[in-house]
Amino acid sequence: MSKDTMQILHAKDMGKESSRSRVMGILVQALTYAFLLLMALIVLFPFYWMIISSLKTLDEYRLNTPTFWPRVIMFSNYLEAFTAAKLGRLFINTMYVGLVSTLLSLVITVLSAFAFARLEFKGKNALFAALLATMMIPGELFTITNYQTVTTFGWINTYTVLIVPFLVSIFYIYLLRQNFLQIPNELYLAAKVDGTSDLKYLWKVMVPLALPTLISITILKMMGAWNSYIWPRLVANDEAHRLITNGLRNAFTTTSGDVNYPVQMAAVALVSAPLFLVFIFLRKYIMSGVSRSGIKG
Repeated sequence: MSKDTMQILHAKDMGKESSRSRVMGILVQALTYAFLLLMALIVLFPFYWMIISSLKTLDEYRLNTPTFWPRVIMFSNYLEAFTAAKLGRLFINTMYVGLVSTLLSLVITVLSAFAFARLEFKGKNALFAALLATMMIPGELFTITNYQTVTTFGWINTYTVLIVPFLVSIFYIYLLRQNFLQIPNELYLAAKVDGTSDLKYLWKVMVPLALPTLISITILKMMGAWNSYIWPRLVANDEAHRLITNGLRNAFTTTSGDVNYPVQMAAVALVSAPLFLVFIFLRKYIMSGVSRSGIKG
C-alpha cells in the first residue's frame, strides 16, 4: 500500500472520527437541554397550577377530574382575596418589618464584618470561630428561650418582637467578611497613614467595593422577613401586627367551615408576586454577591 493511499485512508478515518464526535456532542447537548426543560416544567408546574386554580370557581375546583384551564375565568377572585384577607394592612405590616429589620441588620453586619476583616484585637479569631460554630445549632432550639425573653421584656404583639431577635445573622457577617478580605490591606494601611478614620474608610472604600454582596444580603434579608411564619405566628398574632404569612391562614374559611380554595390561591399568588419579581430582576445581584465572597481567609 502506497504512502498516498495510507494518508487518504487516515484522512477518512479522521473524518469519520470527527463526524462521530460531532454527532455525540449534538446528542449530549440535546439530552442536556431536554433534561433541563423537563426539570423546568416540574418546577414551574406548581406555579401554573396555583394561577389556574386562582381563576376557577369553587365548584370547578372541587371536580373529581381536575381541569387544566378554567372553564370560566374568575378575575374577581383576586379582588375578593385582597379584601377578605385585608392584604393592604398585611402588606404594610410586612414591608415595615422587612425594611426596618433589613436596614438595622445591614448596619450590624457591615460593622461586624469590618471588625473581623480589618481590625486587630485580642481573641478575634477565637470569637469569630465561636460565632461560626453557632451556625450549626438549629434556630428552632432558640425559640423557647427567645419567647421567654421577649415575654419578660413585654414585647409580645409589638413590632419590636418581630425585628430585634433576628437582627444579627452570622451567615451574612461571614459572607461580607470574606468579601472584605479580598480588598487589599494596603489600601487600609495607606488610608490610615493619610489620617482617614476607620468609619470613613469603611464608607468610602469598602462599602462601594462590596456593594454586590450588600445588595445580595439586602435581598435575602427582605425575602426572609417576607416569608417568616413560625415566629410571627407565635409572638405577634394580633390583627395590628399580623404579617402576610399568618394573615392568610384562616382568612378564607367560611362560617360552615369550608375553605374557598380559589380565592385562597389568588391571595397566595398576590403574595408570591413581589418575591417572584425580585428574583427575576435582581437574580444577577444575588449570584454576583455570593460569587464575589470567595473563600479567602
